[in-house]
Amino acid sequence: MTALAADRNTARMEGDLRVGGAAAVLIYAGALVMRNSSGYVTKGATATGAVGCGRAEERVDNSGGSAGDLDVRYRPGIFRFANSASTDLIGITEIGKPCYVVDDQTVAKTDGTASRSIAGFVEGVDDLGVWVRLDETLAQAYVAGVTKPA
Repeated sequence: MTALAADRNTARMEGDLRVGGAAAVLIYAGALVMRNSSGYVTKGATATGAVGCGRAEERVDNSGGSAGDLDVRYRPGIFRFANSASTDLIGITEIGKPCYVVDDQTVAKTDGTASRSIAGFVEGVDDLGVWVRLDETLAQAYVAGVTKPA
């Protein structure tokens, strides 16, 4: 393409609702979802090579299909999920730090000796669970080791 020579009506994305091709799994509404290494949105699970991307806004059953046969709507943002247990329990000292996917409703303090993918970043902790910022771009940058300039 060449540079503009006139005004252009450039499309923009409104709001914070996203749509992605669903992996070949059952995703429940309200589940923590992550983007796998093939680019599909899947339910949160202990796995590597994925990043948290949001909360599923609907139940999508693509378990009988192929990845991408169905789409799932998901929303990035800050959501409360269950806290892990024992040595992986997230406390207030983890606020601002990354947390890791255990399953589609649970996050942990550590990556489980490199067996878990990043979910997002801890925003708060209360008696009911962990508030997690799910921002795929931020999580991808963290995984890639991108840091801000000094």
